[in-house]
Amino acid sequence: MRSVSVRRRLRRGACAGAVGALVLTGLGSGAAFADDEPQTDQLSIQAPYDQSITVAPAGGTAQYRTLKLGLYHDNGNFTVTDGRLTVDASGLAGVAEVAWPDNCTPDDAGTVAVCDTGDVPTTWTTQVQLQVRAVAGAAVGAQGTIEYSAEATGGPDGTLTAPEGSAETPVTVRSGPDLGVEAPHATAGVALGTDLTVPFAITNTGNETAHGFTVQLYATYGLDVVTRYPQCTYTEPDASGTYMPMTHATCAFDTDIAPGATVELPAPLHLTVNDHALFERFDYDIEPVDGVTDLDSSDNSRAWNIDADNTADFAAHGNEVSGAVGDTVTAAVRFTNDGPAWVANAGSGDPVAVVDFYVPEGTTATSVPADCHGARTSGDDPAVAHYACSLPIWAGPGTDIGFPFQLRIDRVVPDATGRVLVTPHADRPVAFDPNTANNTAEVVVNPTA
Repeated sequence: MRSVSVRRRLRRGACAGAVGALVLTGLGSGAAFADDEPQTDQLSIQAPYDQSITVAPAGGTAQYRTLKLGLYHDNGNFTVTDGRLTVDASGLAGVAEVAWPDNCTPDDAGTVAVCDTGDVPTTWTTQVQLQVRAVAGAAVGAQGTIEYSAEATGGPDGTLTAPEGSAETPVTVRSGPDLGVEAPHATAGVALGTDLTVPFAITNTGNETAHGFTVQLYATYGLDVVTRYPQCTYTEPDASGTYMPMTHATCAFDTDIAPGATVELPAPLHLTVNDHALFERFDYDIEPVDGVTDLDSSDNSRAWNIDADNTADFAAHGNEVSGAVGDTVTAAVRFTNDGPAWVANAGSGDPVAVVDFYVPEGTTATSVPADCHGARTSGDDPAVAHYACSLPIWAGPGTDIGFPFQLRIDRVVPDATGRVLVTPHADRPVAFDPNTANNTAEVVVNPTA
């Protein structure tokens, strides 16, 4: 359940196909089910795919490393409680040993424990923190495996069980640096023009010195990167291009970071929240230099979500056309963002809105834009053709996107009216478009007035 790297969401055109389908099913406040439709639920285990532990020094003991574990389930219509995660560490024999937390009860051998996770959420959170370290004599490259199983109370049948073999963690003895940065807390309600300082301290929890490190920085369009380091090269945002606009920096620092040491950048890293900010994100990645492998990359990349106190104005547009039977006319369906904020789903990569077009009576769509497809939602009149058009993952102030439909007039219906509806969608559950009056428009064929 990690957030998606902003680098994977650069393309403005990533709204087609599967992404468009995602937004169409994700616009509501929750899952909707018919009264007679059977519901399902699934219990899942969140565990590291791989865990590195440092080799024990000669004549000493290795340091413990933390495995963060937890349970989650899929269907928020069910309450799931009494989560029980069974952790089988017997596969670590001769490689590593485990220190069990207070909410785990180990067996007599101390290798298998049942851990109480309490209520089970629908999004993963850390519920069990397991401490693991290499045993004396375990050589670099030695590997063992931790296996898991889980059950909880709730769901459609009263008990949920995680699929057998659905999660395990290979544990490998390694040697090297392990650089990491703390996860920042999301910040909301930030006034435009506010200066922010990025929490950026790098700690080496490995057993070898990192002789320098590289940094990648990504700031979305609503954030100005104020601090500029001579060790970095910068690419500035381009709001007129195909790709999502952002500031990108690639940096290399020659600072040594010894085991257990924490260092900061040469000067505090300052950002300014600019006038078109709304749902912003600042990503930063660190790595040791010279191709040295970091022992655990899970804490090398962080994303700071910054929500500004701002609004955007999404609007729908139509037009009026006239013609005789057999004529083809253009329904100029359009979307605009009248600002002042831009809107971007930099985390999920979902479209920022869907434009629905209900075809006027007496007409047939003979040409449909590439980003539009036939749709059917609850309450639709089966006699009225309905199309849904996906927008890009971002819309800047001044964005104007047209969806020209070619309509054949099969019969003349005076004032035949088709609806255009814009439904905004954002990663954050916050209303950002206070002017909903212009979220609908009309396409009128053969107006009489």
